[in-house]
Amino acid sequence: MTRLKYRIYIGLLSCFLIAGNLQAQQNVQFSQYVFNGLSVNPAYAGYKGDWYLNTIYRHQWVGIPGAPRTGAISVDGLTNARDEKVGVGLQVMFDKLGPQEALSAYASYSYRIPLDDADTKRLCIGLGGGITQYSIDGKALTYVDDLDEAIPTGKTSIRIPDARFGVYYYTSSFYAGVSVMDLFSLYTDNSKYYWNGYSYKVIKKTQHMYLTTGFMWKLSEHLQLKPSLLVKEDFKGPTNVDLNAFLLIEEKLWLGASYRTGVRLWNKPQLEKGLDPIDAASFMVEYYAGERFRFGYAYDLTINKMASQQQGSHEISIGVFFANRQNRLRVSSPRYF
Repeated sequence: MTRLKYRIYIGLLSCFLIAGNLQAQQNVQFSQYVFNGLSVNPAYAGYKGDWYLNTIYRHQWVGIPGAPRTGAISVDGLTNARDEKVGVGLQVMFDKLGPQEALSAYASYSYRIPLDDADTKRLCIGLGGGITQYSIDGKALTYVDDLDEAIPTGKTSIRIPDARFGVYYYTSSFYAGVSVMDLFSLYTDNSKYYWNGYSYKVIKKTQHMYLTTGFMWKLSEHLQLKPSLLVKEDFKGPTNVDLNAFLLIEEKLWLGASYRTGVRLWNKPQLEKGLDPIDAASFMVEYYAGERFRFGYAYDLTINKMASQQQGSHEISIGVFFANRQNRLRVSSPRYF
């Protein structure tokens, strides 16, 4: 059993460390998060005014066996289009890394407080709750003894409840938000799986904090610039920073790029010295077909030491708006964030 557990640890750890400086930050992050804020902040629910359905699929580090594959579908909107004070949302996500899989579902609630008579500024306070099922697939493990009873013949799973909290402020040309995800991770032990009398220790999610901000800058009648920033902190590894810039052409086409790196904001004794902070660069295009449909694609180019070991990451997303005739806010104040 000792040798088996050693092989399981090494296999999982290899997949995780190979992950281009994930730096102990296990939460899924999409390159196109700027077009679906619900994935990083529950207070974002209902921001777009109309009901909005978003689907996304990400294939990371193409060419590496067992590399992450992630998909999600979410829907959010307003419960009352007249005062627009309550937003709700639902998100379902799956994430597969080697022999480990995670399937989660979260519901979000946002109370949206108007801050001016023209209703161009709001402060939103959001809560989210859900459950995640973590699984290990024994068929995905490589072992020496075909009759080893310690290896699951199929999947073994465990379910863990969780919660989220966030605050989101926006105007017609600026936004800022802060959120804390995986609030229960400090108080639940989701690192062990049991099967046939054996226990397995695997990757454990940790508490994360997200800071987001950005603004719109009108360059001309047909061209606008949207710089944005995301800071992700797990309180253990280096702080992750995403710098983004998008050009909006004719209110239809977004062309953008992102640079992701790690920084040391304060001393973390458990953090190894000499880690390469550079992670990846992303190139994105988003196209709005009419008033209802959005199509997006992102390509991530790894620029750290593992660049030669894989062929980049691909991410595809589709968004659908369900217009509410009573809601005229999107006409007078387009949703750029």
